[in-house]
Amino acid sequence: MLRPTPAPAPALRSVLAALGSPTAVREARTPALRTALGPLSPELPLPVHVLDVRDDIAPPGQTPRTRLVGWRFLIRGTDRAVAAADTMLTPDGWTFSHFFEGPYVAATERALLQADALPTAYQPRLLSVPELYMLTLWLHGDTEADGASAAPEPTDLLIPLAPAPPGIAAHRPHRVADLLPLLSLRLAPPPLYGTPAPA
Repeated sequence: MLRPTPAPAPALRSVLAALGSPTAVREARTPALRTALGPLSPELPLPVHVLDVRDDIAPPGQTPRTRLVGWRFLIRGTDRAVAAADTMLTPDGWTFSHFFEGPYVAATERALLQADALPTAYQPRLLSVPELYMLTLWLHGDTEADGASAAPEPTDLLIPLAPAPPGIAAHRPHRVADLLPLLSLRLAPPPLYGTPAPA
């Protein structure tokens, strides 16, 4: 089951304002949003974190750090999510960034339904690994934690969203302790073979 963290009120207000602006919706590169029939509503806000698995500051064997980069809202039409809206933190606070659509919208909705059926309670977040073009639903075990903070715990679950990188099964839950070492190997610099010949 899921115990989501409420989004910051200014982030939600900025998305509602963008949805209420014909110009913002018309100029969005999201045909599904422009052609949706009926009311549109932002739902299921998720804090978006970026993971740096090559973080040199993290001691060996420790979980790399994450940083909050925004909040994402699924934009629901009459029967499904048709797009998503991202917000970002600026010096003036949370503000609307952009609308988008694509495979991650449906994949996020599917993973949330999958996670909600689990017997354990989790706090849902999104965890991005930009170097692998990878996005996961991060299920954090501490449901009372601040959604903007905290690093992944070894027992947290990660559900890679489709499309996932080759060799990583999408929509299959992985323990952080199992998946992060694999990601670290993929991002490690290639080994140097041989040594330069003496001059």
